[in-house]
Amino acid sequence: MLVVGLTGGIATGKSTVSRMLADLGARIIDADRIARQVVEPGLPAWQGIVDAFGKAVLLPDGTIDRVALGERVFSDPDAKKRIDTIVHPFVFEAMAEAIQRIEADDPSAIVILDVPLLIESGMHRHLPEVLLVYAPESVQMERLMKRDGFDAEQAMARIRSQMPIDEKRFYATIVIDNSHSIDETARQVEEAFTYLVRKSKDATLQWNG
Repeated sequence: MLVVGLTGGIATGKSTVSRMLADLGARIIDADRIARQVVEPGLPAWQGIVDAFGKAVLLPDGTIDRVALGERVFSDPDAKKRIDTIVHPFVFEAMAEAIQRIEADDPSAIVILDVPLLIESGMHRHLPEVLLVYAPESVQMERLMKRDGFDAEQAMARIRSQMPIDEKRFYATIVIDNSHSIDETARQVEEAFTYLVRKSKDATLQWNG
């Protein structure tokens, strides 16, 4: 089994590439989906968030108001750190359990850890390959403005709240350039997946794409 990381930046198209990899046969472990699961009402991470931020971050049904909490975190780096401290241990534990289940089911699987903050969290240091979905900042801005209705200032603020995408390239072993056509992206993803399948059988292989 080969476990590799997948990351990107806002509006680079990481979810698109993740779906392509799944279609090719990769087993995807989605950190965002797990993060939503571990904060369901009554669970320890949910209680930790309520204790830290109060019931103002809850919707009427008791679930976390992700929009309200997101706005709070976006404007307060200390709040972001508190959220990470509360939620990340439960996410990492659930991811480790998911890897164990996949290994028991399919020892030859290609496992993709789809983690937005893969590099920022330091997880990349423990993985043999890191796939980065890349698009230049100008493309990120254009997509955010079109997709979310942001003006240029709002879009740039979102982009600048993350590690610069060009800085992330230094940590990646494989870069998927998603700034062109969907067909071109699919070609790159297929090439990368073929390499990962080969690498799972030969640990000495190095990416030369």
